[in-house]
Amino acid sequence: MGYTLKLINLLTIIFCILFTITSCSRGDENNYSADIIIYGGTSAAITAAVEAVQSGKTVLVVSPDKHLGGLSSGGLGFTDTGDKSTIGGLSREFYHRVWLHYNDSAAWKWQKHSEFGNKGQGTVAMDGENRTMWIFEPHVAEQVFEDFIAENKITVLRNEWLDRTNGLVKENGKIVSFKTLSGKTFSGKMFIDATYEGDLMAAAGVTYHVGREACSVYNETWNGVQAEVFQHGHHFKDQIDPYKIPGKPESGLLYGISPEPIAPNCSGDNKIQAYCFRLCMSSNPDNLVPFPKPENYDPANYELLGRVFDAGWREWFDKFDLIPNRKTDTNNHGPFSSDFIGMNYDYPEASYERRKEIIQEHENYQKGLLYYVANDPRVPKEIHEEMQKWGLAKDEFTENGNWSRQLYIREARRMIGVYVTTENDVLAKREVPQPVGMGSYAMDSHNAQRYVTSEGFVQDEGDIGVSPEAPYSISYGSIIPKKEECTNLLVPVCVSSSHIAYGSIRMEPVFLILGQSAAVAACNAIDGGIGVQDVDYNVLKEMLKKKNQVLKLQ
Repeated sequence: MGYTLKLINLLTIIFCILFTITSCSRGDENNYSADIIIYGGTSAAITAAVEAVQSGKTVLVVSPDKHLGGLSSGGLGFTDTGDKSTIGGLSREFYHRVWLHYNDSAAWKWQKHSEFGNKGQGTVAMDGENRTMWIFEPHVAEQVFEDFIAENKITVLRNEWLDRTNGLVKENGKIVSFKTLSGKTFSGKMFIDATYEGDLMAAAGVTYHVGREACSVYNETWNGVQAEVFQHGHHFKDQIDPYKIPGKPESGLLYGISPEPIAPNCSGDNKIQAYCFRLCMSSNPDNLVPFPKPENYDPANYELLGRVFDAGWREWFDKFDLIPNRKTDTNNHGPFSSDFIGMNYDYPEASYERRKEIIQEHENYQKGLLYYVANDPRVPKEIHEEMQKWGLAKDEFTENGNWSRQLYIREARRMIGVYVTTENDVLAKREVPQPVGMGSYAMDSHNAQRYVTSEGFVQDEGDIGVSPEAPYSISYGSIIPKKEECTNLLVPVCVSSSHIAYGSIRMEPVFLILGQSAAVAACNAIDGGIGVQDVDYNVLKEMLKKKNQVLKLQ
């Protein structure tokens, strides 16, 4: 009898080993398989992976990025939260772990905790009552993501880039596998595209949109061109001459101004809101690196900013948002700032090579901007002298010259899925079906173009900030493709949304939420042997509630 039990136990162990090898393994060094394959290294990719493992499924994260977390670990530490009561599940767990980190006195290396001020987005940054913290340094966020990966024993293959030309195999409306440029093949039952660009979604033949829709497409008010609509301070309040030689159009336009005439309001186009790097700066002399002078630096590229200063504008430091240890999350602010307006239109569909060029162009522009303000005598003395007290944080992004690794891809492709979220959902003009998460931030679009007005002055266009009166739900249909296009893909980042609605959805806490919800749905579909469009929503809803996801506010 004892021999029989030992034999049974041995066979059980062998079976478990074989199951593990076959369910999340590689047949050889280039062939990998798992229940769920996640493409991307963003915050959504990590929560999706954690949820998949905790739900008992095997998972592989195939990440083009070497460093995990996307914008959350790439400089965006002054979190755009909106109503924090909508943030649950693993998303809230992330911000709880940030709180735990800063609750340790050892975390305050360059500043006393008591000196921080603890001010944030509408509430305290470090919320002791709810044990969460919403403002943090980049390296802290990255460590939290790495801890998630290590604790859940998740396999991440880094620096793996989808072969977008012919790397995806699809049969009977399902993705079978995809190949990366290194020659590796990844096979799975379910796939999640958690990239900012939506490359896997596009390769799978799923319908998507790039640019701004006309207002008439989804019966919206704030989509498309919105000239002379100024809802933030990111426009030219003074009449600034756009020409290289003031008053002489024949001299040509200053750098960055489009010669294209402005289109009628509400008309659609291929333009997308501007990108920038969210910079982590320091004012601590022992922890800063002076702003570097980029190659091919040309102060003429910043003459327009000089003219803005000449007109009396002094808001340069208004978005040096403070994060712990005398650092910032510095964002775009004003008429001429870190947003490289109009220089990203081809990014969503561009080749990898072209995207690298665009990223480098943005880096050169923004480094040149910092160097200009810190060093050029054209800059007002009080701005110039204050700027020289700042530099890049020496202890952040140390392998990348202290420069963020992640360009802020504010929007790229947007899926046209089972349900398209529009401003009518965000502004509560209709009931959202089958919610899997919530958003609450303003419909926030940065400028999309810089042009010359009919009066002959320079102006920015595209900056919108329309806030919902209350948080809104995000439909399950907005993270899944149409059934006839693909039945085993979920898209929690490049969601099915209009341009202006995406301006609200595109916040990192929401991506964390939707990543987890996508994984719950993927697990449900695997268990039922069904496509993602056939998941029983009532079952999914109860599963999400058990995961502490917030689907609607009572």
